[in-house]
Amino acid sequence: MFETVLYEVRNQVAYISLNRPNKLNAFTEQLNKEIQIAIKNASRDKSVRALVLTGSGRAFCSGEDLSGVSEDMDHGEVLRKRYNPMLLELDRCEKPVIAAVNGVAAGAGMSLALACDFRIASEKASFVEAFIHVGLVPDAGNLYYLPRLIGHAKAMELAVFGEKVPAEKAKELGLVSEVIPLEEWDEKVAAFAERLANMPTKAIGLIKRSLKASWHSNFEEFLERDAQSQRIAGQTADHTEGVQSFLEKRKPVFKGE
Repeated sequence: MFETVLYEVRNQVAYISLNRPNKLNAFTEQLNKEIQIAIKNASRDKSVRALVLTGSGRAFCSGEDLSGVSEDMDHGEVLRKRYNPMLLELDRCEKPVIAAVNGVAAGAGMSLALACDFRIASEKASFVEAFIHVGLVPDAGNLYYLPRLIGHAKAMELAVFGEKVPAEKAKELGLVSEVIPLEEWDEKVAAFAERLANMPTKAIGLIKRSLKASWHSNFEEFLERDAQSQRIAGQTADHTEGVQSFLEKRKPVFKGE
């Protein structure tokens, strides 16, 4: 089904691996489209309760494949036609999405990682706002997410200087949740994803919606959203299971329903 993406579902987790390792998983039109389709498939699959985006080989994603860039290219149209649909599909996903950053995440590859709900990094991973080095502006939603994660001043510094941020520094800044030793990578990524996959999936989706809305709502509007979200969550089977397990003094078994 896919040529530039590996797609596998294990233990309620969809693993989406960018698969152009000889090009450091650099974006092409086909890769943008296949990521979009893979995210849509995982979003619709009721057996999937969490997603992992990662890279094959030694990189997460090095950004746009510059071998396909021409002097007369309209970069704005490239974003509208290729990147925006992919990122909007990711934004619409109501299941938790983890960027498992196994190596360099540069340019639009960094943007993709920023757009995920969680970022965990290999000890060999790094983040690079590479756009400035070719006279461009960070795109693909980069400057929407970055200041929300690390603040305006630090986002400005990373975007303007374009210096490499190693994994441990990324954790200090708040870009990643966890830095994982290479020898524990596969095990720890699976454990992180499966932990999320066994949580109340619908409640996580509502949390995602509310966090996004918090940036654009006044307080009164947000309180109404609280009431609406809690009404929906209160009608789920997972809420019933959570209360019942509390009363019975046992660990809850959530089913994402």
